[in-house]
Amino acid sequence: MIKPHGSVELMPKIVSTEEEKIALLDAARSMKKMKVNSAAAANLVMLGAGYFTPLHGFMDKKDVISVANKMQLDNGLFWPTPVVNLTNQELDFEEGESVALIDPNVEGQQIIAIQKISKIEKLSASEIDNIVDKVYGTKDQSHPGVKTFYEQGDLLISGSVNVINYSYFEKDFGETFRTAMQIRSSIEAKGWKNVVAFQTRNPMHRAHEELCRMAGERVNADGILIHMLLGKLKPGDIPADVRDTAIRTMVDHYFPKDYVMITGYGFDMLYAGPREALLHAVFRQNCGCSYLIVGRDHAGVGDFYGAFDAQIIFDNIPEDSLEIKIFKADHTAYSKKLNKVVMMRDVEDHTKDDFVILSGTKVREMLSKGESLPKEFARPEVAEVLMKHYMEE
Repeated sequence: MIKPHGSVELMPKIVSTEEEKIALLDAARSMKKMKVNSAAAANLVMLGAGYFTPLHGFMDKKDVISVANKMQLDNGLFWPTPVVNLTNQELDFEEGESVALIDPNVEGQQIIAIQKISKIEKLSASEIDNIVDKVYGTKDQSHPGVKTFYEQGDLLISGSVNVINYSYFEKDFGETFRTAMQIRSSIEAKGWKNVVAFQTRNPMHRAHEELCRMAGERVNADGILIHMLLGKLKPGDIPADVRDTAIRTMVDHYFPKDYVMITGYGFDMLYAGPREALLHAVFRQNCGCSYLIVGRDHAGVGDFYGAFDAQIIFDNIPEDSLEIKIFKADHTAYSKKLNKVVMMRDVEDHTKDDFVILSGTKVREMLSKGESLPKEFARPEVAEVLMKHYMEE
């Protein structure tokens, strides 16, 4: 199986035993507390679950600026986006202390992790502007990821962490949330050697379904990992539980048994386009996947990125940055000529009128009105799940 990123084995930061967890929570009674923001809590979940291997915790200023400018840590390891604990709170602790971090997404002041504070550093306005511009490609705060980053604050609190739990993800998504360790173990148990990963924050329509099928066939995959984001999204995106039901419905009806593994991970969407596509590749390498499907406007939002910028960026990083390979997907659409979903680059004899193409906006508009989606766009069983959600809103 493919090695984890920058390591021979996964390096999850979750406490490994119940005894260790009890001891840490007992020690936390005398520690100072800090409620982190949702982005930092999501980073803790990813650190705990092994997806951020080989990181030990939150980055300091030197690493953050190096990642922003050069897509590598100060030690030279490839890494595409900052992993930070930023705040605008008044702090009552100092460097060298251990602090109990409170989960903002769970009631009852639940401790999600213990952080050993290595540095407390202030980012200047110009440093934050540079980080945002390099990572997101814009400083426009109508971009949801940019807005979130600016709102987190300018105090950077770095240091190693011991993660105590996976926030709300195990409870709310028990059938779907999986750690990188669990996914690797499942792949090994199935005997799969060559696995294709598909990232999604949306329900899967026929084009997505066929894209997974095409990629699997073309790289001779043993199986497909459908890996859905379960964390915070922007307003208007379809909730994770609805997406989960829609995806399971599609797989149950239209894929061979035991060919697809449906899982999810606890991270808040960055909408960082090309940089986030690289981060998605790191996640899937850490899961043990050989390929990641990167399609049109991968991890994008609005018109901030070119349709295939997220593919191009992989051609512009050093060859040894990642071991996972990319399956580059073109626009996919239903061909009325061939009566099937195709990648548009594969059918040069087609004109625009030969395809059935619906925008996400048009789809949401139809669903909110209770209108059926065309069978060429969405499987009827999937459309029914989505329509039920929209009619109940």
